Amino acid sequence: MLNDINIRNLGVIAEATAEFADGLTVVTGETGAGKTMVVTSLRLLSGHRADASRVRAGADRASVEGIFTTSSHSVEALVDEIGGFADDGEVIASRTVSANGRSRAHLAGKSVAAAVLGTFASHVITIHGQNDQLRLLDPVRQLRALDSYAGTGQEVASYKKKRTEFLDAERDLKRRLEARRELALEAETLQRAVETINGIDPQPDEDVELKANITRMQDADDVRGALESALKAIDGSGSDFTEVGEQESAQDLLGRAAQELNQDDPQLRELSERVGDLSSQLSDIAVEIGQAMMDIPDPDSLEVMLQRQQDLRELRKFAVDVNGAIEWRDKAQERLSQIDVSGEAIDELTERVDTLRAEMMKIGESLTKQRSKAASKFEKAVTKEIRGLHMNAAIEVALTSGEPNAEGLDEVEFQLVQGGQRNPLAGSASGGELSRVMLALEVILAGKGRTMVFDEVDAGVGGKAAVEIGRRLAQLAVDNQVIVVTHLPQVAAFADAHLYVAKATTDSSVSSSVDVLNDEQRVLELSRMLAGLESDTGRAHAEELLEMATKAKAELR
Repeated sequence: MLNDINIRNLGVIAEATAEFADGLTVVTGETGAGKTMVVTSLRLLSGHRADASRVRAGADRASVEGIFTTSSHSVEALVDEIGGFADDGEVIASRTVSANGRSRAHLAGKSVAAAVLGTFASHVITIHGQNDQLRLLDPVRQLRALDSYAGTGQEVASYKKKRTEFLDAERDLKRRLEARRELALEAETLQRAVETINGIDPQPDEDVELKANITRMQDADDVRGALESALKAIDGSGSDFTEVGEQESAQDLLGRAAQELNQDDPQLRELSERVGDLSSQLSDIAVEIGQAMMDIPDPDSLEVMLQRQQDLRELRKFAVDVNGAIEWRDKAQERLSQIDVSGEAIDELTERVDTLRAEMMKIGESLTKQRSKAASKFEKAVTKEIRGLHMNAAIEVALTSGEPNAEGLDEVEFQLVQGGQRNPLAGSASGGELSRVMLALEVILAGKGRTMVFDEVDAGVGGKAAVEIGRRLAQLAVDNQVIVVTHLPQVAAFADAHLYVAKATTDSSVSSSVDVLNDEQRVLELSRMLAGLESDTGRAHAEELLEMATKAKAELR
């Protein structure tokens, strides 16, 4: 329940504190006194949009603080989540609004976003104003009211979960079908590119090695001539020698020198051996030169190499060199392995979509049966309540089933039957009738342990209907805390606590205060509300009204 609320600089209220009773609390006052500021403050504590125009003229900011007592496990979990503190289930919520429009919210001692206040309020308080009555005209809200009466919350949640799975799978299938052609084109392009590269069959660093070989091939004649000349100089062989002995080679000269030094003298013998070593080294060099001559490519293979080089240049469309082309091919092959353009994957997903739709439809059809079964009882219950509110009409529920939607397979329209004519509630009900229909719904759908706020729920109502509205608000207050802003004495008479918003006007300002009325003050306020002035007749009527309301509440409890 809401224990009390403190309001500062909100509208015409400079500062006020209001305490609320467990049962029915009414808020009354003269027009313009600021009664609706009490509801506005509660809306701020419920996370609604902050309006800077509500800040009292001349003030820097407006603030509202409310103290709630609740045993809700959801609230306890929320307080733990934000790291807040609650003492014996008592939670403090506050909101400030600056004149420049900035807003700050606090819950259980922690600074929070306004949306967190909204989550908190959803567990403890429900506010009904004229805009809320208009929302009753929304077909979705009408359907939810029927579901609340039918107790189909679990089935609706199951349907919505299955519908989400179905829609996700359906979107996936649609994307796959739309992308299938693009994927097939991508796969074909990649496959052709891979085949082109594989056809060329490049080897790592082949382009570098081929370039070097071509360069050598182009210089082969010069290289061969140099090698032959060197070989001739070493051992006298080579194509330039036509007659043996025409010119002595280095090998011959070293051999002769070794022989000349091969004497009995130790020093000369050592020199002879060293010359012999040089001769052996020259023999090894000659062998290597001969091998180098054999390694020189055949001039006829130059054309083959040039053609291979041209083939490798084809790979430049994929990368700047052979190694890059090989890397590109490997990645392309990996991508190809990931692209599934076969019909099997589509068929599997199509089957899943069909299965999920069938499961969704099954839940939806079960939900339709439950709604249809509950609709007639719902009609009777609402009709009974509105007639008890002196509204000579009936409510009927037009339930039509069709394609799946967010709430099931059904669409609902509340119809108002009056004088033998049946019309949609949205197009035929007056403001007063909407107020009574909404109150009737609250009576038959009400749970327990909530704070329910009604702002001008009795608008456009008077006489006996006003008495019945008061009676039903008192009935709601048996298991809930009910706060009502009203201008009707018939409603105010049913209060367990009566708050009066008083307005004080000076030449320079207008301010209001909120006071709790005692029994004597209640009689005076009801007299004012009845007759517009204090008189013995008005007082007598007020006392009579209070006595009637007291007896009626005793019967309810």
